[in-house]
Amino acid sequence: MIRSATLTRHPSLATVTDHSRLRLFSGSANTVLAQEVARYLGIDLGPMIRKRFADGELYIQIQESIRGCDVYLIQPSCYPVNDHLMELLIVIDACRRASARQITAVIPYYGYARADRKTAGRESITAKLVANLITEAGATRILAMDLHSAQIQGYFDIPFDHVYASPVILDYLASKELHDIVVVSPDVGGVARARAFAKKLNDAPLAIIDKRRQAHNVAEVLNVIGDVKGKTAVLVDDMIDTGGTITEGARLLRQEGARQVYACATHAVFSPPAIQRLSSGVFEEVIVTNTIPVPEDKQFEQLTVLSVANLLGETIWRVHEDSSVSSMFR
Repeated sequence: MIRSATLTRHPSLATVTDHSRLRLFSGSANTVLAQEVARYLGIDLGPMIRKRFADGELYIQIQESIRGCDVYLIQPSCYPVNDHLMELLIVIDACRRASARQITAVIPYYGYARADRKTAGRESITAKLVANLITEAGATRILAMDLHSAQIQGYFDIPFDHVYASPVILDYLASKELHDIVVVSPDVGGVARARAFAKKLNDAPLAIIDKRRQAHNVAEVLNVIGDVKGKTAVLVDDMIDTGGTITEGARLLRQEGARQVYACATHAVFSPPAIQRLSSGVFEEVIVTNTIPVPEDKQFEQLTVLSVANLLGETIWRVHEDSSVSSMFR
């Protein structure tokens, strides 16, 4: 089920006579989300020529003057990750060469984030590499949502606004009027995220799934730390990739006596065989947001997609007006 955002023009824009310095552009990764953000802000997406040469090289040209403007580029680095990341870099470079005053890369989903430190010899820290590429291309500010690891903010030497999709998901859960909720972290690394989520969910109790990962995208679930018997378990994670971890966690929660199991994640990466796993009947509902587009062939009966367009639009407006962003999440 796709839930459309309630897209209303930002109230401040009705009284502003000149906001021509605010320009919004979109890459090709998630144009629907970008259009929703533009509607919330009450402006149009900037015109851009995007084409490929015969060998696959990408050509970008901005089709209006942005000299002295504050430019916001919406482009998640989702599948195909390399193509969309390269497109982001090229658009940033085009805006820099067009004399934009400020260039904010709005990255709803920050790819290459899982390699954020060295866990073995001779590994690349791709999260830092991508940060260097974006900065060197000419971005002057970053706006990202629900990073896989919060420390990635420190990889940038430019201002970084980290926003969270939790208000959107929490509002939806509140509308369902669930009872006896226990918030569950699918691994030890996600405890801080789950604890913050539980606090905002009327201080719901917390449980943790003890997991040992044997290889990338392969996890062995061991046991549940906490009481879930007879409760509504809400699994909270930043992303769902192949769905192995969260599905095995849900099965374990069922075995431990959980009455219902819901999965909540910001980023619907959904690499195969995620759809088969998530639609196998272990979840009452799988709740994600549209930071990454979810095509029709990746939708299933238990899926609910919530829009973060208003949240991103409000953040962009506050950044543009030099207002507080953190106050949105208090």
